Amino acid sequence: MTPRVILAGRHRVLEEDVEYRLDMSVMLALHDALRRDLVIVARIAARPGDDPGTLLRAALGWELFKKFLVVHHRAEDDILWPVLREAVAGHPDRLALADALEAEHSVIEPLLAAVDAAGADPDHGHERFGDLVDELVGKLTTHLAHEEADGLALIDLALPEQQWQRFGAEHGRRLLPDAALYMPWLLDGKSPEALRQTLERFPPHLATAFREQWAPAYAGRDVWNGR
Repeated sequence: MTPRVILAGRHRVLEEDVEYRLDMSVMLALHDALRRDLVIVARIAARPGDDPGTLLRAALGWELFKKFLVVHHRAEDDILWPVLREAVAGHPDRLALADALEAEHSVIEPLLAAVDAAGADPDHGHERFGDLVDELVGKLTTHLAHEEADGLALIDLALPEQQWQRFGAEHGRRLLPDAALYMPWLLDGKSPEALRQTLERFPPHLATAFREQWAPAYAGRDVWNGR
């Protein structure tokens, strides 16, 4: 069943409960974290009487957002989309959807670089900074909604569980060196129940390190204030 997704501010609202065959919980948690940060980025960019480009570039939160978004998209490009495309090769409409989801990635990294370049330009950067942030917010939000409304249902329909687990394992391997920041970033703002459910998807030793060390350390940092 393909869920109908409504975007209400920063939140994803599903009109009906959807039970996937594959475990999509970490993917959805990551999407929620990206949306959470997009709201903050847009708020910084809209600050009046300040230098939003400099503020954004100085914030650890911006660096984490970029790093974890790029790792996520490159893992999908390297591992997920090729096997999905192979799985749906006999269905032109499904193949077109897989191609479209991958193509949407191609505009995101250049936009991240353009936002940084505008923020670093003391002469004319402010003239394009706000528009670039708006474009980033719009394009990434649209991609996340498209992936949730159509892409996850296609993945759930077409991919064997072994291939989905392979993607998840490689995705996790690429993030492991940054686990002490990635997990608190991913889970920041989660309700106690959502936090419990998501932590169950991680190896026990990582969940323990999160609770005892990483989450408290992260909570003590203002990752969006570079000053």
